[in-house]
Amino acid sequence: MTISYKDWHEMLPFALHGYRTSVRSSIGATPLSLVYGMEAVLPLEVEIPSLRVLMEAKLDEAEWIRCRYEQLNFVEEKWLAALNHGQLYQRRLM
Repeated sequence: MTISYKDWHEMLPFALHGYRTSVRSSIGATPLSLVYGMEAVLPLEVEIPSLRVLMEAKLDEAEWIRCRYEQLNFVEEKWLAALNHGQLYQRRLM
């Protein structure tokens, strides 16, 4: 909790995280989920698969590419759904 104006810089990252992870009614999603394709989680819970890690797990490059392609398609579908939701929201306001 910010007690005085002097410590606002300490609370700014928390405020920005809250803003980025809040669902917007105009788009029906969080800005973070539209950018990264997933909801925000605590940094300790995040496990990002990289090509190096998958190579160590004995997955071939073609399988990794296929998985990444599916993830990108999913992100694009979510982005388009949010765009449509935003357009419907704008029509309701008129």
